Amino acid sequence: MIYGILRDLVLVVHGAFVLFVIFGGLLAFRWKKALWWHLPAFIWGVLVEWTGWFCPLTPLEEWLGMKALEAGSPGELTTPFLLPVLYPSSLSRGVQVFLGTAVLFWNLLLYGLLFRRAKKADSGDWYE
Repeated sequence: MIYGILRDLVLVVHGAFVLFVIFGGLLAFRWKKALWWHLPAFIWGVLVEWTGWFCPLTPLEEWLGMKALEAGSPGELTTPFLLPVLYPSSLSRGVQVFLGTAVLFWNLLLYGLLFRRAKKADSGDWYE
């Protein structure tokens, strides 16, 4: 049971990170320092999609899933819902590259709007 709960926890963290990669740039409109947290996360997310690398959370999720199966509890609360969202059966290399490109352009748009806003404000400390 503990392995299933831990797997759920890792899946929730993984899902939250994916949401942050996609939408974290929006936080910078309110909290400027969020940009410095979001930028490396966004770059990592795009690289993972473009290169086919595995997120370090994926092997942990798989290991916890195997342990949960051995213990007789394959999934707890979030596994049936989050697992197909994070790892859809239709996910191919082409889809991954498309998703990475979409995240790249979305975030470049957000960053462009942020820089334009900063330029309009004519403030040198917009990033603090």
